[in-house]
Formats: sequence, C-alpha cells, structure tokens
Amino acid sequence: MTVKAILAEKGYGVFTLGPNEKLGEAIRLLAEHRVGALVVTNTEGKIVGIISERDIVRVMASHGAAALDMAVRDSMTPKVKICNENHTVNEIMEIMTAGRFRHLPVEKDGKLYGIISIGDVVKRRIEDVEREAEQIKAYIATA
Repeated sequence: MTVKAILAEKGYGVFTLGPNEKLGEAIRLLAEHRVGALVVTNTEGKIVGIISERDIVRVMASHGAAALDMAVRDSMTPKVKICNENHTVNEIMEIMTAGRFRHLPVEKDGKLYGIISIGDVVKRRIEDVEREAEQIKAYIATA
C-alpha cells in the first residue's frame, strides 16, 4: 500500500498558513479544522515548515500568552520530513517512528501535494490486517 492509494481514498486537501501569520491564527485553524498540524507554505506553495500542537505547547510554556502574537515562523519546525506518493505504509511508519512525529507532508514536483497522519497509517494497517485475517479464514474454510 502506498501514499498514493491513501491520498486517493482520503483526499489531497491540506490546511496551510503562511510563516508570517500569528500563532493565535494557527491555533484557531487547528481548532476549526480539528487537525493536529498545519503545513507552513510560502506564496509559491513550497513547504517551509510545519506547526503542530506540540510546537504550540512548547512555545506557550516558554512565552505564555505573549506567544499568541508571535509569528508562526518563530514556532514552527522548519526542517520538515516529507514523503512522496510512492512511499509505502511501512516506510511512512519508519519515518514517523524515527522522527517521533505524527504528520508527514507529501510533496510532488517540489510543492505540497497532500498530508499523511499517523491516523491514516493506523487505519490502513488495521484494514490490511483485517483483510488478511478474512483471507486466511476463507482459505482454511475451503481447505
């Protein structure tokens, strides 16, 4: 199973914001869209960072309410791990586990193409395991 198949099922929509937006706006968007991370892009659609709930908690712990007026670029993770549509679910799990993060932007032709979350990966793995179990049951029943 590949990233391409996951995106074909779940869709290619990604919630983004610019690096000069305020952290308060990032919090509003996270809550409004009920997501755990936003991809930070420049005007050309290139990925320049990612801001997650964890990033926000860290900056709020350090700066308190004043953090709400800080620019996203000062709180985001600038070195973003990315994948492409040909990565497999197992490769995505390895990348997420090694980096200890839950969201992985998908890039195509140098631009943001989609996003894969740990929830997407878990859902796909559960579906795969259930399908395999059904196939084994069917095989045993016909043997």
